[in-house]
Amino acid sequence: MVKNKITVLALFSLLSSSVLASNIDKATLGQALFFDTRLSLNNTQSCATCHNPQHAFIDDRENSRFRMVSEGADGHSFGNRNTPTAMYGAFHQALAYDEKRQTFKGGVFWDGRAKDLADQAGQPPLNPVEMQMPDKASVVQRLSQIDFYQEHFKKLYGSDIWENVDKAYQAMGDAIMAFEKTKEFAPFDSKYDRYLRGEYELTPLEDLGRTLFFSNNNVNCKTCHSLKPEDSEGEVFTNFEHHNIGVPRNLKLMVLNQLDKNFKDQGSLENPAIKGDKKQAGKFKTPTLRNVAVTGPYMHNGVFKDLRTVILFYDKFNNPERKINPETGEPWGEAEVPENVNITDLKANVLTDRKVDALVAFLKTLTDSRYEHLVK
Repeated sequence: MVKNKITVLALFSLLSSSVLASNIDKATLGQALFFDTRLSLNNTQSCATCHNPQHAFIDDRENSRFRMVSEGADGHSFGNRNTPTAMYGAFHQALAYDEKRQTFKGGVFWDGRAKDLADQAGQPPLNPVEMQMPDKASVVQRLSQIDFYQEHFKKLYGSDIWENVDKAYQAMGDAIMAFEKTKEFAPFDSKYDRYLRGEYELTPLEDLGRTLFFSNNNVNCKTCHSLKPEDSEGEVFTNFEHHNIGVPRNLKLMVLNQLDKNFKDQGSLENPAIKGDKKQAGKFKTPTLRNVAVTGPYMHNGVFKDLRTVILFYDKFNNPERKINPETGEPWGEAEVPENVNITDLKANVLTDRKVDALVAFLKTLTDSRYEHLVK
């Protein structure tokens, strides 16, 4: 949090200089907005608060929910879904239905309800649990009072941009999207990327994990976590499809958030564009595996702390020996939404402990270089 404040102060100082004043582009404007706490009601949170660039653009703040979900601007409100990384968001696809795979894919957020990054950027400021601004007009009024924004919104979006609240608000989202499409969010410089360029040699364990990951005869990971042929540069490690993989309810979070004992997150079924299609119940958009080793807790509800637990969870669908969740010492919980669990894609060969370790080792190689110090 302190680092983010220092960054934005330095940024505004830099942008106010006469040398750069005429060279501001949408991405630079978006960068200023991304770090600006004025987007929250009490001026305490920016986009960077829940998407910290020092920690792979996730919310790494400790809180009373054990980081399973994020704390709102008021310091006591919490949502029910884990904050995903904002990295590699430039590759998001528009929401569409895949007839062959019989599922939706794309969109932004866990349920794909935002059409693009600009749409996504505009939602947290108005969310009553997150940044808690009352309406678009309040946000636009705040921004228009800042000389830097007043000047550069006009230069980039037209001299009349402040005369229309909706257009000005959309411009804010568009600028943030431009920043999120910069290399800052997608450096492609992990050990795996360096391996593809001949700059790094995988260890035997990492290479075994890579072989397992891309093999349909083993664990079937690539079916949902790749878009390109094996070992292609620029792979984002998700196909953006929505699936129900039988994730259990997060009972600890339910107690802390005082949710009804029968609460179930219906996932994609809650997307307004999908609502009513019961076949989408319990589905969530497949996240990128880029930086997955440093972006826990995992799953839409933050139910698993450790990456190895996630691999064991997948294995339990095929391995009768995997009966116990190592984090709780108890049997794996029942799927939050038992209907529609994608048993077909979850079918795989049984994993030995060494193969589990190998997959974890490979996934760690997907960590961008500036976050490698965070890998445990």
